[in-house]
Amino acid sequence: MGSPVRVLAEATPDTRDRYVDLLRVASLGAVVLGHWMMAAVTPDGVGNLLAVVPALQPLTWLLQVMPVFFFVGGFAHALSYRSLLRKRPEGSADSVYAAFLRARLQRLLRPTMVFVLVWGVAALLIQLLGGGGGLTGVTLRLVTQPLWFIGIYLAMVAFTPPLLRLHERYGWGAFAGLAGAAAAVDVLRFAAGVPYVEFLNFAFVWLAVHQLGFLRADGRLGAGPAFSALRRPALLAGGGLITAVALVAFGPYPLSMVGMPGEKVSNMAPPTLALLCHGLWLVGAVELLRAPAARLLARPRAWRTVVAANGVAMTAFLWHLTAMLGVYGAMLALDVPLPEPATAAWWAQTPLRLAVAAALTAVLVAAFRTFERPAPTAAVQGHGPLAALGATLTLLGVLGLSMVGFAGLLEGRTALLIAIPVSAPAAVAMTLCGWLLVERAGRGRGVR
Repeated sequence: MGSPVRVLAEATPDTRDRYVDLLRVASLGAVVLGHWMMAAVTPDGVGNLLAVVPALQPLTWLLQVMPVFFFVGGFAHALSYRSLLRKRPEGSADSVYAAFLRARLQRLLRPTMVFVLVWGVAALLIQLLGGGGGLTGVTLRLVTQPLWFIGIYLAMVAFTPPLLRLHERYGWGAFAGLAGAAAAVDVLRFAAGVPYVEFLNFAFVWLAVHQLGFLRADGRLGAGPAFSALRRPALLAGGGLITAVALVAFGPYPLSMVGMPGEKVSNMAPPTLALLCHGLWLVGAVELLRAPAARLLARPRAWRTVVAANGVAMTAFLWHLTAMLGVYGAMLALDVPLPEPATAAWWAQTPLRLAVAAALTAVLVAAFRTFERPAPTAAVQGHGPLAALGATLTLLGVLGLSMVGFAGLLEGRTALLIAIPVSAPAAVAMTLCGWLLVERAGRGRGVR
């Protein structure tokens, strides 16, 4: 009997698209590395390296890879939902939807709930004991920021069934409709000055990228002979890159593909047409690498590495900022000098900081990885409207928590979520209630 990872890797069917698993873990890894690199911490606070050295902002065109993760999500969601449909008793669409939500969100939300509860209790204790200032206060505010990704992913899962039906009817036309809507929103925003319309692109931009995953699931991104299989991804990559460059050069869009402190326009919050074009070029680029990557993943050792990383990827993503800020906090507590960001001494210290942050992340993963293990799959039965309500509450809760953070719990600190003030306790309550509703609505008889 080998290790669980070895057993799972050796049991992988030949029909599995291993490249998708590699893209999933590589995209999350790139985000983690990017966050660690961008943090410019001094005794006075936490800044952004890209603001200190603007010449580094073009690197975001390589390191902003969240579009790849959402693209991979579309592929996986299409296969999962269709698999459940094939097992569906006639007339049980609501049951399929509830089971689909629970199955897709379980490995996402279980580690997220643990993260939220652990940090919520820690933040309350810290502030009751009179802490919460300096880097500790910054940490309490920042550690929840990556939860915005969980919220967007929740929305993608929830909208998969209707958008998959649109895809099956219109194909590329469904993607074009979402992309066109994203472009129209930016026209209304920048040319007509319509207030608040830009927030619609949280849906249109990311769902358009997600729709590309449906096209990949049907083999419509690179199917056919060798030349044809490369032509469409090359057109997607080239067209997306050229358009993104033009929009940044001649339009109102900033160079950075991640949010920058103090900027009037961000490509990320809310997403812009430039970010969508950036996503197109990334999707095309990774599709061009599919064949050589598949040859690499046919090697047992490489595939075992991907399997092991995918088993803990979400846990590592949730806790990586905790580890990074913990490293800086330890340095300050031990009076280790913190060089000015982007100086020669700062760059020389960077490899050590990254190594220690990776080691601390590994410790946190070892402590919390059990919550990412998949549970038995539920039977195809459940309550669709209840599951939809649960997904909505969880979505609002994690987005609210990503904005307000855990700082200022005792002072009643709030942040605006869709024009409504939300506090951290309210966001945690919505998240937990929503998760419990999804679990209850989608739970059926345990089947293997």
